[in-house]
Amino acid sequence: MHFLFASIFLASLAAVVSDQPYTVSNPAGSFYTGVYHNLIADLLGVPDSIVEARIHSTFQQLFYGDDSRERVYYPVGPDMAYIEDVNDKDVRTEGMSYGMMICAQLNKKPEFDRLWKWAKIHMQFQEGPHRGYFAWHCKTDGTVLDPTAASDGEEWFVTSLFFASARWGNGEGIYNYRKEAQNILNTMLHKETEAGHGTVTTMFDQEKKLVKFVPNVEAGRFTDPSYQLPHYYELWARWADRDNQFWCESASASRNLLRNAADSLTGLSPDYSQFDGRPISGRFGGHDDFRFDAWRVAMNVAVDYQWFAKDAWAITETNRLLDFFRAEGVDTYGNQYTLQGKRLGSDHSAGLVAMNAVACLASTREYRKEFVQALWNLPVPSGPYRYYDGMLYLLGMLQVSGNFRIYSPTGQSQIGCPEQ
Repeated sequence: MHFLFASIFLASLAAVVSDQPYTVSNPAGSFYTGVYHNLIADLLGVPDSIVEARIHSTFQQLFYGDDSRERVYYPVGPDMAYIEDVNDKDVRTEGMSYGMMICAQLNKKPEFDRLWKWAKIHMQFQEGPHRGYFAWHCKTDGTVLDPTAASDGEEWFVTSLFFASARWGNGEGIYNYRKEAQNILNTMLHKETEAGHGTVTTMFDQEKKLVKFVPNVEAGRFTDPSYQLPHYYELWARWADRDNQFWCESASASRNLLRNAADSLTGLSPDYSQFDGRPISGRFGGHDDFRFDAWRVAMNVAVDYQWFAKDAWAITETNRLLDFFRAEGVDTYGNQYTLQGKRLGSDHSAGLVAMNAVACLASTREYRKEFVQALWNLPVPSGPYRYYDGMLYLLGMLQVSGNFRIYSPTGQSQIGCPEQ
């Protein structure tokens, strides 16, 4: 029975509550100290140079490897490119924005600009009720498959553009990264001020201060815990030209949602939830369980803690989550579960391995190095499912190695959000 982990968890509950930040943690937050620890070096003893070489080779494989088995980045003409979900043969704002963030982190301006131009030309609506939003997926020739926006794509676009502004300065037109980031923020928060928007809404609930699953009347009544990015909202509160107080409040509301959505025993979160954290069911059946979207919650909790260290619950949560997966077997756990811990999928997926390794940024467990080792031992994903697994793998490598960093654009406010 997969519920045997419960006794292990209950026996260690007191230790979870009393844990103190471990020695390589940064309790002040990287935003304030500029310190980003390399857990692969700190916990596994791997030299920094070897870690850097692995990250470089991973980027090379996913961006420039074999067309049919390895790469997900495909150049188009002289100045554009897309990230392809090769199994489903489409292009998604999720992957495009992840690709841009990876390029911003690794100082890959040509690849960043190619991805950004493709997204602007083929995915962003320039007129009509969706104006300013990005179609969440398209064919590889740019044909829009669904005009609906998926909120996480816009969130990652904004933050990667701010980082690009910091790293490379602002150019002309669509390469004025800071202006483009601000324009997306304005659309996300003020879409309903446009006449004739129909069923299209803002991307954030104005009262709850939480990101919506989709910015439309029907699917805007709930959220996705993996879309909660409080560490990004903290940055927007400092860097945006307007609505700074809203973004502070959104960061706080987002952390509360993450806390409420996570199961109190397993630490698992659902794919979709109500704004109060309760799993959503009904016609979205199955997404009340821990499935593919929910893998990313651990990343959001842990990176938020690393950057801002505002909520010590992140320590409790990542300990609880890793306790669960360790009881399931570090090298054998499944990739889908009910929130109570019943296994629904038997695959041991690279993307989830990466996200659990990232959880170690906040965890205080002595065994956390087992999860970092599991990621380090894993080959770069290849084959038909390399898109999602591969992007999470590379993001995880950057985050666990201390190479997922804040780059502050010029002219930003240093007035922070109140402590929680």
